[in-house]
Amino acid sequence: MPDGGSVTLAQFNGQGGFPALVLNADFRPLSYFPLSLWSWQDAVKAVFLDRVSVLNEYDVEVHSPSHAMRLPSVIALREYIPSNRRPAFTRFNVFLRDKFECQYCGDDFAAQDLTFDHVVPRSRGGRTSWDNVVAACGPCNLRKGSKLPRECHMLPRREPRPPTSWELQDHGRAFPPNHLHESWRDYLYWDTELEQG
Repeated sequence: MPDGGSVTLAQFNGQGGFPALVLNADFRPLSYFPLSLWSWQDAVKAVFLDRVSVLNEYDVEVHSPSHAMRLPSVIALREYIPSNRRPAFTRFNVFLRDKFECQYCGDDFAAQDLTFDHVVPRSRGGRTSWDNVVAACGPCNLRKGSKLPRECHMLPRREPRPPTSWELQDHGRAFPPNHLHESWRDYLYWDTELEQG
């Protein structure tokens, strides 16, 4: 559905378009990776409940029997949500901490092509924790097997450790999504080269 025009809520239901970029009360995205987006339905509901401020809108209106409004494209929460200082220990967050690089060969991979390797294998008493798990490609993981790093001469490129939320968000900025609406660009800070003047 192109920008511009008017649609009814009945016509619009089921459409996945027109997400709203969600910013914290400090005007920073709640998350860069994945980018904090809400469906148009959630954004409209938050506007009516007065939980957000609308900073930008699409050129598309939705209508109910008694009201018409342009769909929000950028919203900011009215109340600040502090970031979790201790990120959850998940497979995806391990990959994000390691910047989607195999910690043995150094090559970049998509998340679905990475595995999770125990530096000290579980069969040797290694734990499943931030300090003992790294991202690894399938071939490196198989090659290392249940050996200790010194036994197979495969040391991780970076010492595994718990990341901060800020570090994960900073790493996430290096991986912009495929689609960025033009109204979002003033609120996002991707790793792009700045113009020199």
